[in-house]
Amino acid sequence: MTIKRDGAFGLAAGGRRIVSSVRMKVKAMSTAAISRESAAIHRLHNAPHTLHNPGIPLDLEAVAGVRVNLSAVERRAATLPKRRTVKKEWQAAWLVKALQCIDLTTLNSDDTEGRVRRLCAKAVHPLRPDIQEALGLADRRITTGAVCVYHRFVATAVEALRGSDIPVAAVSTAFPAGFSPMKTRLEEIEASLADGATEIDVVITREHVLTGNWQALYDEVKAFKAACGTAHMKTILGTGDLKTLRNVGRASWVAMMAGSDFIKTSTGKEGVNATLPVALTMVRAIRAYREMTGYVVGFKPAGGISTARDAMAFQFVMMEELGREWLQPALFRIGASSLLADIERQLEYFVTGRYASFDHHAMA
Repeated sequence: MTIKRDGAFGLAAGGRRIVSSVRMKVKAMSTAAISRESAAIHRLHNAPHTLHNPGIPLDLEAVAGVRVNLSAVERRAATLPKRRTVKKEWQAAWLVKALQCIDLTTLNSDDTEGRVRRLCAKAVHPLRPDIQEALGLADRRITTGAVCVYHRFVATAVEALRGSDIPVAAVSTAFPAGFSPMKTRLEEIEASLADGATEIDVVITREHVLTGNWQALYDEVKAFKAACGTAHMKTILGTGDLKTLRNVGRASWVAMMAGSDFIKTSTGKEGVNATLPVALTMVRAIRAYREMTGYVVGFKPAGGISTARDAMAFQFVMMEELGREWLQPALFRIGASSLLADIERQLEYFVTGRYASFDHHAMA
């Protein structure tokens, strides 16, 4: 999109109209939380008052009944980004919403307290003030959905985010492989909660999925849920290790039956992370679980999502398969770090008509 510039910051000609339009579209996307009426229509038991999923008893018949048509899923994944596109003001609004759904993450072996504090500062102010003002959103409080760190840095993140209402998510249960003894994994959850984490991203034992030991997987996730208490629990399936989409679908069902509030694709450490076929499989499991139980579960793709285009592809999946309610941070998160810089870069282009170099924007 080419924008004629006008003024020092480079607002498009007719800038007031564009700013007003972006503001209205962001507002429209932000008021799509599940209403009481929608909850009644869908018989949702955990909305709108709470989005915690209490789980249900393990239903092995339902798990065994999960089937995935690989060619159909791949075809749908290939055509979805082409079938739905958004342009101009709507694209800017979708990118602002994507930004608000990011779990801004640092999970590196060389993480330091200083890096985590910088990450938190970026989470509080993810958009440069001049860009936010040019979008007509100067009066809106825009933050990322959460900050996600190792347990070692939970207390640092909690302190840095004090007063911001941004939740701190801790990866836990021997992330990323999950090979520690169960007692150690549960103690890690308790330690992160004690340090102030309000969201816990747990990892499953992939062996349970690969061997079809669904009872063991159910018991494991249920134990994690009990340890999390009132904290929001996201269950990482490690889909790149699960070999087939059928395994992904069945693992999704078992994780939700055991009480997962979110199901998450990947740790970001697997050879293959979040993909659209995996996302389709998981969100269709979420939809079927909702239809069967009335309980709402969120979705978090993570790993390898680094561009605005990538983020919007996953937003399209949520919109097409689950509806507009699932575009909110309460039900949709994107685990990422460098994605934020590209979204900010695209929004700067929208208001100025010029692309900044990638390193022009802070990557936290």
